[in-house]
Amino acid sequence: MVRAPARVPGPVSAPRLLGVFAHPDDETFCAGGTLARYAAQGCEAMVVSATRGEAGQIRDATRATRRTLGRVRERELEAACAALGVRHVRCLDYHDGTLADVDRAELTAAVLGAMAGFSPDVVITFGDDGAYGHPDHVAMSQATTEAFFRATTDLDGAPARLYHSHFPRSRLLLADRLAHWLVELNARFKGGDNFGQALSLFAEETTTMRYASDFIDVSWFPPGLTIVEQGEPASSLYLVLSGQVDVVREENDGAHQWLARLGPGEFFGELAIAHGGARTANVVAVDAVTCLVLSPSAPTAFAGRGTDARYLGASAHETGDGPTVTATTVIDVSGYVDRKVSALAAHRTQFPIDHGMFPQSMLREMFGREYFVRVHPPVEPESDLLPLSG
Repeated sequence: MVRAPARVPGPVSAPRLLGVFAHPDDETFCAGGTLARYAAQGCEAMVVSATRGEAGQIRDATRATRRTLGRVRERELEAACAALGVRHVRCLDYHDGTLADVDRAELTAAVLGAMAGFSPDVVITFGDDGAYGHPDHVAMSQATTEAFFRATTDLDGAPARLYHSHFPRSRLLLADRLAHWLVELNARFKGGDNFGQALSLFAEETTTMRYASDFIDVSWFPPGLTIVEQGEPASSLYLVLSGQVDVVREENDGAHQWLARLGPGEFFGELAIAHGGARTANVVAVDAVTCLVLSPSAPTAFAGRGTDARYLGASAHETGDGPTVTATTVIDVSGYVDRKVSALAAHRTQFPIDHGMFPQSMLREMFGREYFVRVHPPVEPESDLLPLSG
């Protein structure tokens, strides 16, 4: 038997939940709501990150340089875990981007050591696909799964359950939810200086993790181009990142009525859904314009224009494809979405977002449930990881 190191102190009767991931911020996307829920119910939680994320993006240069990023992201991980109620955080000493090259026995032994030191009842890690094929994620899934089964024979007080995080493809469209939110505001919305960047990053990450199904693009339009035409079917939502556009309505007699000039931080496009599903005016680039474009699907190479246009691309809601949900365990974390978003915001170098930047109804719909596959022991569908009340 492996002699376990001194157990991390905590309430004697408290169940213990261990999350093992590759990078800071994985814990929040994979299981942030679940960690927050069980921590609030008295569970002792710990997060282990194999790396400090030093090969990640630097999306706020005021906070880190390439030389300091690893140390900064470790502190961000600690802040995110504090927001979730996770009391124990540990970073291993592996380099970001290299986990697939680390000797598997060594990596497994490192994870097993973390299990021995914490004595968890439940272990969570990535699924076999690493969420979206990331080699570091896949390596941690394999190493953690192997360490779990070694622990069942080699450790006193071995963990009883192993879960893989699971990301079923959502049919939620950010463009649709944002458009309805903008209409409900009953006022012209203009995001602040950081809103465009924040929404771009948020949309990219949430679609990568399959929380939403929009097609995301950043498009450039030259001066004078009609970006959307009056009367066309409404499908995409545009956020102006730079430049300006004019909104002009063509009347039945051929006269043109100028309605508005929009600039950075302002939306146009799918807002027309509130007025019958067709665009109610032309939107024309005044100067060179760059937009974040959220669409239900990728445009075809032969898309037409105008009121009778065809081949605009099938809506994600019309295709009927997508994998069958195979989760065994669906956790209702709707009461902990605020904590999850606060934890995301704590990873400031990666996600320079503010807690109140996006509509709460959209965030609850997107993040209100977290999905897992119970690897051991096999189980019928369930709605809890641990037998806790609430």
